[in-house]
Amino acid sequence: MRGFLTACAAIACLPGVVHAQGALGANYNEHYEDVDYRDLEKADATWVRIFLTMPQLDRGAAEHGVVRTTLDASGRGCKTILSLKWPFPNRDFPKAGSADMAKELERLDAVLPLVMGKVDILVIGNEPYIESREGDRDLDLNAFYEAMAARVIAYRAKACGEACKTRLYMGALNRLDLKKNMTASTDRWMAYVKATAELDGVDIHPHVNSLEASKPFLDYILPRMRPEQKFLVTEFSIVWWWKQNLEKPIPAAFAEKYGVTRTAQNWQVIKAALEQPFAKPHWDDFLTMSPWFETRKHYLRNQMKMFRDTGRLAVATYGFKQGSSMASNFGPEKTPWLLNSVFAPATVRKNADGSTAPNYAWIDDFKALQKD
Repeated sequence: MRGFLTACAAIACLPGVVHAQGALGANYNEHYEDVDYRDLEKADATWVRIFLTMPQLDRGAAEHGVVRTTLDASGRGCKTILSLKWPFPNRDFPKAGSADMAKELERLDAVLPLVMGKVDILVIGNEPYIESREGDRDLDLNAFYEAMAARVIAYRAKACGEACKTRLYMGALNRLDLKKNMTASTDRWMAYVKATAELDGVDIHPHVNSLEASKPFLDYILPRMRPEQKFLVTEFSIVWWWKQNLEKPIPAAFAEKYGVTRTAQNWQVIKAALEQPFAKPHWDDFLTMSPWFETRKHYLRNQMKMFRDTGRLAVATYGFKQGSSMASNFGPEKTPWLLNSVFAPATVRKNADGSTAPNYAWIDDFKALQKD
């Protein structure tokens, strides 16, 4: 642990903008409770990303687990990314001057003094085009997020000025592999990023079914930014490829080795592992013997190469640990996010010291990518 903290602290002493050059870090989504520095040390990871659901701040900003954990990671020398999430699943975006808008600004004002100048990157938005109703994804969405960004920019200027450690990005665009999601609203989103000098760039979340399907994201955003702007990828995966294979038969060799009926489907093996975690060789055998997984086991390495080859990647963060939301009510319709994770506490038995065992495939490439 001392070596990990020393390495993190050394990086923390240098300007964040210098080290935001093609880095790969750990994404925890909202699961701050899953941050374990032993895992980060094993993976040589020095970047940590978590998102904060803004309505939860009504229970107290300083006491919120996401805020406390992010600041703790920063204090230990990790580089940190905090994404601000505004969910609107059942209503339209607040209008300027309304009581609802005042409430959203109040929440923002509560958290900014706690994190500005302490986190390395603050992302204004999490997944606006998913965390809202389809009919509301119009220019009202843009007006709302532009108001939030203006508030953040003004606060940063007042609190720590041009030398501020915290860099700002707008985030994040989803499913740009589908042309229907390139709209007048996303065009305005990118135009705002380009026109706003205080923004370092944009965040994207390419959850796709193939490596090739992530290319339209880059083709869309890169020409729409200033040459010096960069992009984040705080979430990415080929989860939809995993999903396509859940209801397919398990590998015959696996069925024979472990005495499982050959008519069983892949999702049933995953569910069994969630109900009673497998020994690591057992779980590894399931994935190794599955061509749909084994042929994609270097996805992380290949995807990072595509991002880095642009010369404009700031930081990407990959799903780091199987969270509780991934494991609950697992069935053939469940999105199998847990297959992405670098560490597998839900499907693999813990080590003797209580630490989490790594998932199959990802850990070696994750570590190697830290050295590139």
